[in-house]
Amino acid sequence: MAGPEAKLIYFSSRSGNTARFVASLGLPALRIPIAGGEMPCPAVPFVLVCPTYADGDGRGAVPKQVIRFLNAPDRRSLLRGVIAGGNRNFGPTFALAGDVISKKCNVPVLYRFELAGTDTDIARVRAGLDTFWRQTCSIPA
Repeated sequence: MAGPEAKLIYFSSRSGNTARFVASLGLPALRIPIAGGEMPCPAVPFVLVCPTYADGDGRGAVPKQVIRFLNAPDRRSLLRGVIAGGNRNFGPTFALAGDVISKKCNVPVLYRFELAGTDTDIARVRAGLDTFWRQTCSIPA
């Protein structure tokens, strides 16, 4: 776990797929606890990495702990993008949490990955985040 300067915040269930994905990125990150526990307090803008847990109709796509985390205006105001995980076996609900968060919080979906991601996913996300933060930081206020 990293300090509040982390630019990645993630939620991972007990399966650990999202945690393995984030660990493979090798970037400072804060974890939203599985149940209860103290929520991370980001001090800088961040990208959220979130798995999808939807029923066949897409209900419940965003984990309750992520909703709880984003319901705090001070945390939500620092959200700049979302990376969504999922399982392609679930067809149209694959990585749906990213779309839901994007729409509700008015941030872009930066990437979608399956399960714990592949080496290609890791390389693309590292490069994409580097570009994203350089572009985001260079935009005048």
